[in-house]
Amino acid sequence: MKATGIVRRIDDLGRVVIPKEIRRTMRIKEGAPLEIYTSNDGEVIFRKYSPINELAENASQAAEVMYKLGGAPAVIFDRDHVVAVAGVAKREYNERRVSPALEEIMETRRGYVASDTTDSALRPIEGIDKQALAVFPIVSSGDVTGAVAFVASENVKEATETQHTLAKATAMFLGKQIEE
Repeated sequence: MKATGIVRRIDDLGRVVIPKEIRRTMRIKEGAPLEIYTSNDGEVIFRKYSPINELAENASQAAEVMYKLGGAPAVIFDRDHVVAVAGVAKREYNERRVSPALEEIMETRRGYVASDTTDSALRPIEGIDKQALAVFPIVSSGDVTGAVAFVASENVKEATETQHTLAKATAMFLGKQIEE
């Protein structure tokens, strides 16, 4: 944890304003859920809440199944980061931020499928130069909570019908798991 040097007072209703610079850097938008933690040392920590992180074990298993059945690396995201991967080095991908292009896919609630007619490649992960083959948002109780994707490998450059279907089904499945 690092200090920002910013000090804010609690108002008479118990509210604290999170500075705009921090909200922008941490990608905290109006209405975003924050989880509150406390420590024995008197610390109060706000953390962006991610229902996908609650299902981290299920997400890892879902990514493994996707990889085995789809034949390409599989990645599961929450709204901000990679949560689970299969078929690639976990160390390289874990906790990487989603790209602005993937954020747009999630915001518009539409899927993406790469084909030979696709104009430009979608790169879903910041700092990793791998193209997405198929991406579908995870929708739970009407809210987008993340996304599911297949990414290209050396021998796979465009999405198959199986990958398309698996990514869509996994996104729907994880959305239902979050609702329960």
